[in-house]
Amino acid sequence: MKKTNKKKLEEFIRVDHAGERGAIKIYEGQLLALKTVVKNDELKNKIEEMQIHEKEHCDYFEKEIKKRNIEPTKFLPLWDLLGVGLGFGSTIAGKKAAMLCTASVEEVIDEHYQNQINQLENDEKVLKSKIIKFRNDELHHKDIAYEEGATKDGLYSIMDKIIKIGSKIAIRISEKV
Repeated sequence: MKKTNKKKLEEFIRVDHAGERGAIKIYEGQLLALKTVVKNDELKNKIEEMQIHEKEHCDYFEKEIKKRNIEPTKFLPLWDLLGVGLGFGSTIAGKKAAMLCTASVEEVIDEHYQNQINQLENDEKVLKSKIIKFRNDELHHKDIAYEEGATKDGLYSIMDKIIKIGSKIAIRISEKV
């Protein structure tokens, strides 16, 4: 049986932990804006529901990091700050911007998780099944974001590109450091 490369496996778990924690922080920023500056209880409820999934995902990777003795990325404090800032900033820019933030991040994560699924070998069936489930949750979040008004029209296309580039940079850094 072919085994998944140990270094690759550590990178997968480190970056997925950082990413799921980052998603929680983005939602924390959005919820902070929704509770203080922008009042929208319907949107707040949707974001709280999506955040529950992210907490489930993060808890799983937190356990995997401990169980496998993997060092988390050293950039967690920075990612936390940037996540809260991105969530807060996108939400005060309006519902479309807040939902585009979610859609843009989830589109990057969809590709990222699919890449991992394709690389995981049969020795990591449990991890692979979790990543498949988490990817499906993320695709559901993306669908919610578009149903709630996310758009890439006009200047939103620039925001989409910035968020996606930032997410991809954070992924590459978190895999290695």
